[in-house]
Amino acid sequence: MKKLSILLLLCFVAVGCKGNGENKIDSALASANTQDKQLKRYGIESGSIAYKSSISGKVMGSTISGSGTESLYFKDWGAVELLEEESTQTTTSTIFGKTSTETSSTHTMNKLDNEDGYAVDFKRKEIRKNKDMAMGMTKMFQKDADAGKVGKELFESMGGKLIGSEVVLGYECEIWDLMGIKQWLYKGVLMKSEGTLMGITTVKEATHAKFNQSLPDSSFDLPDFPVIETEGFMGDESFDVDMDEMKADMDRMKSMSYEDWKKMATADDPEMQAMGEEELRQTYDMMQKVIRMGQ
Repeated sequence: MKKLSILLLLCFVAVGCKGNGENKIDSALASANTQDKQLKRYGIESGSIAYKSSISGKVMGSTISGSGTESLYFKDWGAVELLEEESTQTTTSTIFGKTSTETSSTHTMNKLDNEDGYAVDFKRKEIRKNKDMAMGMTKMFQKDADAGKVGKELFESMGGKLIGSEVVLGYECEIWDLMGIKQWLYKGVLMKSEGTLMGITTVKEATHAKFNQSLPDSSFDLPDFPVIETEGFMGDESFDVDMDEMKADMDRMKSMSYEDWKKMATADDPEMQAMGEEELRQTYDMMQKVIRMGQ
C-alpha cells in the first residue's frame, strides 16, 4: 500500500500550510498558472525576519546545549521564500566515568520558488533542486483557497489550540499550542516558538522583523554552486508519484466508509496493520478532512 502511505504523508505535510517556519514543512502555493487565484501562505505580501534560537536539555545521559541564528525573506505572499540558518551544538556525555564533549556546526539554506524547492549543501558545495511536496499538493487540492485558513483547520484537527495572544516586536500574535509546542504567529508568519520534547527544550524568537516592504532580488540569491535536479518530491524517488493518479485515489476515498477504508488500508501494509483502532480512525478522519477541503 505504498500510495496509501504517501497519502498519509501528504496529509501531515498539508499541516505546513499554516505558515509555520519550523522544520521545512512550510507550504502552500501561489499558483503558477496566471489564470488561477494566487494562494497566500501568509497574510502578508513580503517580509524579512531575523531569529535567534537555543537548545538545551538532557537525553540518554547526555547534556545538550546550543544556539543559532536564522534569517527569513519572503515575497508574493510566501510563494517565494529563502531561509538560512547557522547553529552550533555541544553534546557532553559521561560513559563509565569518562566525559567527552563534541561540538558540531550546521549551516543550511533552503529556498522555495513556487513549486520548486532548493536545498544548499555547503559541505559538498552543491544545490539540490526538487518539486516541493506541500506546494504541489496545495496546488492540486487548494488552488482557490486561503492556504493559511486551510492549514489552521488541519492544525485544529490534530488537536492544536489557540490559547491566547501576545505582542512580539510590536506585532499582535496568536499563540497556538500542539502537544506542548507553542508557536506565536503573526498572520501566519512564525515570530516565536518554544517547547520541550524528550527532555530537550528549543526556543526560537524573532529579533527583528519588517513587513510589506520591497526586498532586493539579492535577498533570494543562492550560492554559486552547481544545481542538481532530483526526481520526485523532497529529492526522493520513492515519492515520485503521478499526481493525477493521486487525486483519483483521493476522489475514490471520498465515498469510502471507515470500515471499507480500513479494510483496504490494512490489506497489504504491515505498518498500517500495526496501527491501533484509534490511530486508524484519526488517520481516516484527517484524510477525509483534506479531501473535503479540496472540493
